[in-house]
Amino acid sequence: MAASDDPWEDARRARWTAVGTGAALTLAGLAAALLRLARSAPALVPAAYAGGAAVCAAAAVLGSRGRTRRALWLLIAGVMVMALGDQFD
Repeated sequence: MAASDDPWEDARRARWTAVGTGAALTLAGLAAALLRLARSAPALVPAAYAGGAAVCAAAAVLGSRGRTRRALWLLIAGVMVMALGDQFD
């Protein structure tokens, strides 16, 4: 899909992508944290998932305010925190 000629449309699309991805990763991280709490897992595992979900939620907020580059980096950091928590399981 080619970029449009309108920079405002590109910015709007980037904001919605950041918000949608941040929200989806937040829900996935919270669901994983709740599932890990139900099992007998070390306390660090659900905490890492919840922490990563919080970082992704912050990315969604930044994305909605137009800070899409910072939101992208926060999304990457949040997923890395969740992946680190998975290593402790």
